[in-house]
Amino acid sequence: MHQSLSRFRAHIELLRPPLAAMDLAMPAAAALLAVYAVEGALPPLLPFIIAAIGAYCAITSSYVYNDCCDIDVDSIAMPDRPLPSAMLSKREAQLWSLFLFLVAGAVALYLNPESFAILIAATLLITIYSAWAKRNTPFSWIFVGLSFGLVPLGVWLAMEPAGLLKAGPGLHPAALILAAMIGITDWGFTNCDASRDVVGDKEKGIPTTPATFGISATAKMVAGFWVIGVVLSIALGLSANLGWLYLAVAGGAGGWLLLQNLDFVRHPTSVRGEQLFYQSANYRAVLFAAIIVDVLLRAELSQGAAL
Repeated sequence: MHQSLSRFRAHIELLRPPLAAMDLAMPAAAALLAVYAVEGALPPLLPFIIAAIGAYCAITSSYVYNDCCDIDVDSIAMPDRPLPSAMLSKREAQLWSLFLFLVAGAVALYLNPESFAILIAATLLITIYSAWAKRNTPFSWIFVGLSFGLVPLGVWLAMEPAGLLKAGPGLHPAALILAAMIGITDWGFTNCDASRDVVGDKEKGIPTTPATFGISATAKMVAGFWVIGVVLSIALGLSANLGWLYLAVAGGAGGWLLLQNLDFVRHPTSVRGEQLFYQSANYRAVLFAAIIVDVLLRAELSQGAAL
């Protein structure tokens, strides 16, 4: 019984629970925003729920697969993780990743084949990153940003088909802004993550940007990505007709995060990079929560005015 519980916890740990708030809020926000921006209404409950769950499975599937490819590095930087500590075998983790991908694929096919096409593209990009790019180029983070930028776009298409494979009104500009915001800020997010693994990456000869060019140069680049991301967060609110609540949170939380980036530039260490990694995740969770609350409030007000 104790062993079964430990193995269950190991499977859950591979999903990276500290990032769960961000990873659940992003698809939920994208699903709500898609229908609200296009129709001025809320989505049907069942498609909304399964779209959010499917996207979460797609995101976490990539986490698990990445851990399968990084056992040697994690054995140095994070030896207590499920795979380096042998709580789970690599084969078990690969099957867990495949299961999560199949759930995501089934959801995407059910909701809209356009969404499934996006899922395949995102999966190919993140697989290239984990299996090849990370160990062969200091610019492997480009693949990560492109992949994760496609996630909210896939959710958007699941709720509001663009008309490429199913009848739809075309792609709303807010969908592209959201995808760009996630993709570009993920370049910063990923390089913060790499900054905390510099020792292990150097020992294993993995040419991440921090290991190749130094954490100081990486911190400046990360700050640039987040400046663009904060600007895009404001543009998203304006293009999707979100209200003052979202814009206030986007401005306030964005300003706070930029101050954290400035501190990372001033103190370019692995420890500060790790702190900014989790601060960035929390910022995203707050931003997505603001989208959810703003859309719900504005939809409620619109319904009340109609009555």
